Amino acid sequence: MTTQIPAQSQQWPGRTDDLHPSPDHGEESWVGRDRLVGKRVLVTGGDSGIGRAVALTFAREGAQVVLTHLPEEADDARATVHLVEAAGGRAVAIPADLRTHVAVLEVCDRTRSELGGLDVLVCNAAYQMTHDLLEDFPPEQVERTFATNVFATFWLVRELAADLEESGGNVVVTTSIQAYQPSDHLLDYAATKAALNNLVANLAQELGSRGVRVNAVAPGPIWTPLIPATMAPEKVEGFGADTPLGRVGQPVEVAAAFVFLASDEASYVSGSVLGVTGGKPVF
Repeated sequence: MTTQIPAQSQQWPGRTDDLHPSPDHGEESWVGRDRLVGKRVLVTGGDSGIGRAVALTFAREGAQVVLTHLPEEADDARATVHLVEAAGGRAVAIPADLRTHVAVLEVCDRTRSELGGLDVLVCNAAYQMTHDLLEDFPPEQVERTFATNVFATFWLVRELAADLEESGGNVVVTTSIQAYQPSDHLLDYAATKAALNNLVANLAQELGSRGVRVNAVAPGPIWTPLIPATMAPEKVEGFGADTPLGRVGQPVEVAAAFVFLASDEASYVSGSVLGVTGGKPVF
């Protein structure tokens, strides 16, 4: 599999339909094997990219899905719901900006109402914006990045821990290769992903006695709308070519790791970070 990414740009938060080449979320490539039959799943940031691939692959494995998205991403969210339904699954999209505890509480209540409980929490929603110099990072951006990536994850696990304990469920968090090999133009984003790795390790210790597993997936360069919407065109060109495998990763390739960690196949896996990086080390 080889994919050469040409230079391109989009307005934030980006649209899947405007990506060239089109990403693979598993629309045709993923074959379900009934690994998540009957599971009730919440996927944050499920409108596009990795979140869309997780929603679709989980549905093809038999799960019911609630996904959150920013109001600006409603078109992509509707497309994700359509893909899930076309695959014979059920998905409900909830517009939500998860930067506040109040917003998280509302999403948790709506999820319980839609699914009647929860088996898998996928904390995937993230914000990033690149700058070349330290002095170029606006304070409001740093606050938004930490609130979206770290605070929302903390609040979601806190509020849904009892639901997951009741079902014997688990949590899967999206971290990043940036936690291990940070880029200077992603200072705040990389710091949040390192924080999430630490949080996952701590939560696994905290919730293990309650029967709840907590793991993370650390993607490398993956082809999603976030890339051309937050990076300069010259940095988008050839994106992912610096990996040992020499290419960008596809969202469905990351979703495979989420399926494993969420399934009973990973029943003795907790506190782990699974790298899907094209060969870049995650240690």
